[in-house]
Amino acid sequence: MTQRAPKATAERKRTLALASSLVRGAVAAGLGLGALTVLIMVLWISSPHPDSGPGGALRTAAGVWLLAHGAGLVRPETLSGVPAPVGVVPLLLLVGPLWLTHRAARGAAEPDEGRPRPSQAAAFCGVTAGYLLVVAGAAAYARDGSLRADPDTLAFPVALVVAGAAAAGVWAAAGRPLGPLPSWSPLALQESVARSVFRHRAGAACRSAAGGAMVLLGGGAVLVAVALGRNAGAAQEAFLALAGDWPGRFAVLLLAASLVPNAALWGAAYGLGPGFSLGTGATATPLGLEGTPVAPHFPLLAAVPDQGPGTLLTWAALAVPAASALAVAWFTVRRAAPADTTRAEAWSPRETALVTLLAAVGCGGVTAMLTAMAGGPLGTGALSAFGPVWWLTGPAALAWTAGVGVPAALLLRLWRLRTPGWAWRRDVPEVEEEAPAARAAGAGAAGAAEEQAVVIGRPRRRWTPWRARGGVGGGAGDAGPGGPRAPASVPAPGALSGPAARRAGAGFEPYDFLPTDPWHEKAGRRQGQGGAGGAGGEDGTDGTDEKGAGREKGGKREEAGSWHGKHLREARWASLKRGSGGLMADFPAGPVEDAGSVGAPRPVEAVGPLEASGSPTAPGSLGTAGSAESAESAEPAESAGERPAGEPGGPGTTP
Repeated sequence: MTQRAPKATAERKRTLALASSLVRGAVAAGLGLGALTVLIMVLWISSPHPDSGPGGALRTAAGVWLLAHGAGLVRPETLSGVPAPVGVVPLLLLVGPLWLTHRAARGAAEPDEGRPRPSQAAAFCGVTAGYLLVVAGAAAYARDGSLRADPDTLAFPVALVVAGAAAAGVWAAAGRPLGPLPSWSPLALQESVARSVFRHRAGAACRSAAGGAMVLLGGGAVLVAVALGRNAGAAQEAFLALAGDWPGRFAVLLLAASLVPNAALWGAAYGLGPGFSLGTGATATPLGLEGTPVAPHFPLLAAVPDQGPGTLLTWAALAVPAASALAVAWFTVRRAAPADTTRAEAWSPRETALVTLLAAVGCGGVTAMLTAMAGGPLGTGALSAFGPVWWLTGPAALAWTAGVGVPAALLLRLWRLRTPGWAWRRDVPEVEEEAPAARAAGAGAAGAAEEQAVVIGRPRRRWTPWRARGGVGGGAGDAGPGGPRAPASVPAPGALSGPAARRAGAGFEPYDFLPTDPWHEKAGRRQGQGGAGGAGGEDGTDGTDEKGAGREKGGKREEAGSWHGKHLREARWASLKRGSGGLMADFPAGPVEDAGSVGAPRPVEAVGPLEASGSPTAPGSLGTAGSAESAESAEPAESAGERPAGEPGGPGTTP
């Protein structure tokens, strides 16, 4: 039983993770269906003359929700008695299901803390299965409604749309990796994908394709807006004729808003050249409208041009695909030849052309996929073909972006690599192609090393003395030319306190005065110790020998540079407290350690010069003008009286 427990626990975790993914997919589908149902129920309640009861409104909501996924609907109740198909998908309604499915799959692949984490395949299968279960239930419920789903379209494209959104969510949760190709793919292609250069170029091509598709879609929207502005009267007449009450007008307005992306794609197809169909016998292109259009009265269809040959105004729509091709070239050259790069680091012309061509292929594929969903049948007979033809629009987008984009990318690359660069980019430093060995014959080793350190394509770093740790103006913390860095000097804590001490001098660090060596080790390395007659040295030492030998005083051996006296410790603590701006606590009232014991590391840099008395001055207090009084109060009186004349601190004249 003990050996099977880990296996049972792992199996249980996998089952719980799969069940959690299944629930996430079902919840995502329920949220989208519920939001659309609430909106349709509000319209049904506000309608003064509803055609059916609440059951009919709910079935209509289920049918519209399936239509948002790309499913084809069928209207069984028509004037001719023949069921009429509805295949035009409002693309704005498609955004909600895609986003919910994507978020559900990403959340399943990245669970919260404390929950089991499934594998990527389990998260994908669980979310997709849970979502499609709700889709099947909605299709079965809408079977008896006024808009029932076509069973053939539930597998394609509904299942494909859901699976694609779930796969994108799992891929995003994994960090968007580009894994190896399958083993059955060609070996040369596998080797190319394995290189990092291929991945960078593929990423640049995808960004360029997305930019070109967005420009194409935006240009189509501009064409539709201009055409609606020219035919505003016809659009208003069609809007008022569809509904006489405000709830009906609000419903027409919502339907028109959901079809705005479709209209933008129709405008893009019109600018590309193939145009769009208005029935089986009419086609609208920039060259003119041929045939007799059969279209229902709808506000957005007022933008359709009049019958007859085209004019200069309709031919101006060709600027939309040209702008899309230029956008593809611009986004590609931004990665191929940045503004601050050298000619040697830029992509070659062949590489730039190949990436632009790959981006053109991607832009054509995206355009064909979107236009396939933007159009569709609206009935039988003449209305069986309505909207752009995807197998004509996609190749047209490819031809425009490749024919105009590739030459434009090569010319733009030459322009960006010209000397001296962009005329209006004065902020970009000039590139040094070759680092000079030395500017002058008498330059030292430091100057030569600095010149060799210049990075090609980047601005030169200059020495700034105000960035040194030692303070402003090249203090003790500045490094000498070619020499080691001297210890940083710290201003006296008593001079500045609080925020002023933190702002005093760039490079001052609050705790850089603490030495790495104990104070008694540094005391033995002091230079210039010992003077004539036992006087202190000129460098501020106490005049002891190199080994720091103490003196015999009253039968007790005392270190001349000892910092363990109680009064000196209190004085130093009070000075540091004043310099810290109130951050340090009061002096601890604990027992004083023996004077000869080894204490904490001595803050050498913060210690002021030693006075003639032989006692070290505390920072900010004993090293000032009133240091004599502080030294007398810090040292016991009897110690000074016992010292012989001539010694520091004893009676007599001190040199």
